[in-house]
Parts: sequence; C-alpha cells; structure tokens
Amino acid sequence: MGVAIRAADEGDRELVVRLLDEAFQDDPVSGWVFPDAEYRRTTHHRLMAAFTDAVFADGRIDLAEDGVACALWLSVPAEAHPENGDDEAVGLRELVDPDNERVETIARLMAESHPAGRAHEYLWMIAVAPGRQGDGLGAALIRHVLDRCDREGLPAYLEASSERSTKLYERLGYTSTDHTLDLPDGPSMYPMWREPRP
Repeated sequence: MGVAIRAADEGDRELVVRLLDEAFQDDPVSGWVFPDAEYRRTTHHRLMAAFTDAVFADGRIDLAEDGVACALWLSVPAEAHPENGDDEAVGLRELVDPDNERVETIARLMAESHPAGRAHEYLWMIAVAPGRQGDGLGAALIRHVLDRCDREGLPAYLEASSERSTKLYERLGYTSTDHTLDLPDGPSMYPMWREPRP
C-alpha cells in the first residue's frame, strides 16, 4: 500500500500541532518536561506549536494520509552549532512556559549534543495519530526523505525518545551513537545516525 505524502503549508499548522500534541502526550520526554499530567494536557500543545513554527520557518513538514501523520525535518549544514543556542533555549522557555526550566534544559541539551561537521537531514519529530499507529505511516514518511538522502549521499540524524522507538529507526538504517542524552532525573533520549546507502 502506497502512502500519499505532501508538503504541509501554513494552512496545516493547527493540524500538525494537534497531531504532535496527541502523539506525544504520553511520551516519556514530554512527561519529563511537563510532569503533571493535567498541566501537560493544557500546556504541551504550546511546545508543539513552537516546534512546528520553527520547522515551518527553516525546514519542511511532510503530511501523510489525509493528515493522520506528519514528520518535521530540518536540513542541517555542516557548519558548527550557532553561537546563539543558549538564547534560543531561553526564548523557547519564555514563549512556551516561562516558569518551566525544563523547556529550556531540553532545548539546550539537544542543541549541545547535535552532531556538527557534516551536512545532514534531521528528523526533529514524527507523529502518527494514536488510532493509526502501527499502520506503517511513520516508516513511509521517513523513507520518503531517506530515499532522497541516499540519492544525494546525505546522512540523517534523529533523537529517539524511547528505547522502543529505536527499533523502528534501526529497521530504516539508523544506528545508535556512542552516547545517550540523559535528562536530569529523567529519561534518556537516544541519538541515532544514518549513513546514506548506495
């Protein structure tokens, strides 16, 4: 079964935010950022909106199957990390949840651990509507970009938010890096890298 994939545009913003919010409500990393479940239900969408806006500004969002799945991608150049990473982390906290230092912490840790030195495609987030998970939509969205990476000789990178999700990424050719991204008193994230395939 083929999956119809199209590029999202600004008119899809609310759909993308809703997909991300629903898909990540019970994610271990989202649970760490917003430990109180009721507060997470009312606040988490603001973080997903900030991520969506950042990718609309600097990357691309792919949508699948009538809007039941999305993938947020950034094309990262080979240059070193931007020097304003700390400012961006502070700005994210102030935008999303000013009293929640964990919003800033996770942004800073992800920026610090992001590989530099080689241009690559970065899968920032992927979300599938809860009722459609397991239907192969996520894998189809990822393959859509990895096929281009293979043609162009580009590696790809992501941070898996659970050990369980690393299995999907391994099937798509990603391998774990030599470190985990350990959130203070919280779960680990699993940076993964994929070399292009001939």
